[in-house]
Amino acid sequence: MMSRTSYYLIIAILFLLGVALMIYRNVFFEVPLMPSETREIWSVEAKIKFTAAKEEAPVKLSFAVPRNQKGFTILSETPSSPGYGVNFTEERNQGRAVYATRNATGAQELFYTVNIMKDPMAKDQAVTVPKIRFSDDQDVAAQARNAIIASAQSRSADTATLVTEIFKIVDSKDQNANLLLKDTAKSALLTELLLRAQIPARVVNVLYLKDKRRRQELNDCVQFFDGDRYYLLDPETGDIGHPEDVLLWEYNSTPLIDLTGGHNAQVLFSMAKKPVPVKNALSEKFKDTGLINFSLDLLPLEEQAIFRDILLLPVGVLVVVFLRIVVGLKTSGTFMPVLIAMAFMKTHLLVGVVGLLLIVSIGLIMRFYLSRLNLLLVARISTVIIAVIGIIVFLTVITFQFGITEGMKITFFPMIILSWTIERMSILWEEEGAKQVFVQGGGSLLVAILAYLAMSSLIVQHLTFNFLGLQFIIGALVLLLGNYSGYRLTELKRFKPLVDEMQAEQVAGKNNDSRDA
Repeated sequence: MMSRTSYYLIIAILFLLGVALMIYRNVFFEVPLMPSETREIWSVEAKIKFTAAKEEAPVKLSFAVPRNQKGFTILSETPSSPGYGVNFTEERNQGRAVYATRNATGAQELFYTVNIMKDPMAKDQAVTVPKIRFSDDQDVAAQARNAIIASAQSRSADTATLVTEIFKIVDSKDQNANLLLKDTAKSALLTELLLRAQIPARVVNVLYLKDKRRRQELNDCVQFFDGDRYYLLDPETGDIGHPEDVLLWEYNSTPLIDLTGGHNAQVLFSMAKKPVPVKNALSEKFKDTGLINFSLDLLPLEEQAIFRDILLLPVGVLVVVFLRIVVGLKTSGTFMPVLIAMAFMKTHLLVGVVGLLLIVSIGLIMRFYLSRLNLLLVARISTVIIAVIGIIVFLTVITFQFGITEGMKITFFPMIILSWTIERMSILWEEEGAKQVFVQGGGSLLVAILAYLAMSSLIVQHLTFNFLGLQFIIGALVLLLGNYSGYRLTELKRFKPLVDEMQAEQVAGKNNDSRDA
């Protein structure tokens, strides 16, 4: 058996190593211990996929890339294209990355990564005002367009109100709008109507910045001008302005992709947000740091999104260890509450709790019926798994039909773990009664909620992702708790009668002393 000295030495080494790594990241890279005084840095990765037209044939691809604009400053951009030469050019004030190769065969994948800082002081790029051009046709479609413009102009006073009225008519899909929308996209129709109303406008491609999203596409947006200033019109909602989470990717009516020697081009975007101290953001201090900067920021964006969730698991484990060993709560399964807490992270707490109770309750009813069939364990568990999947599908469809979109998130629950939990609770009900089921089930739910509250803390999420040394500290605390042999807090109630008896004896002793006196 390992000596106590070695045991405590290992704990001390883990704890000090974790503290040292956190201090190193904080001092040398100025990563803040608290998620404050930071700038938002967005890492956006574009994956360009296409098929070469011929075997070992030359390919040239020109891809529109963003530039400094209102609210955003480009810190760095990195093309990744094995076998391709890359250079950056400007075309009509639009940045472009040009990829070229002499020999390309079959499916091709090119990458472009840009780091963008949210900067309220950033100046907008030079944007050319589009010329007002449109065909002067006299057909039925032209009459419908003129009718929409005339109706909107009669109910507007300036450019902004005219744009709003045109959008309302198109969005309402009246007779004229329906006729035009049959052959024209909504964004293109709005642009054409604005041009006919003498408002300079164009369709631009924007990217909605949403943290930890993958496989996203660019969205069409209408850019219109009022004098020298431009505004963005969302063709779906009608919102006018320049939202903080919208990045203009292609903004001068140039093609997003201009491909020669290939076909079936497609672009998908992954993005992630990370808080970085202002000083680091401005100096690009994390750039080219090598292995000295042992940070998850060096990984691809998809892997970063995965590790953000994985690194929260030890926090949940620490909560479970403390509540089971020190507090003495009973749970159904050792670390099932941690997995349930991870599901709560995706579903939100209220939806998660209600969904969990419904799934387990319905599952228990079905399990009691299966117990009468005397099935073998493997077949019974398999049936429960199928039943749990069916319950989740049923609840998802029902909640969606009632307009509760949050109900669709219960698909994040670990189905296999839930099935084993239902099986374990059913056996516990048969052997020890319903009381123990509610005790362990309630304990599991309470532990899962507390673990969720710890893991959903912004401070905890910041520390676990940016300071890997915290994992060593958590490991040291878990080892330390593993040696706890004292009374659990829930067991103290057993000693209450003894305490009452001792207090009664003390009172009786004092009364006897007073009589003797």
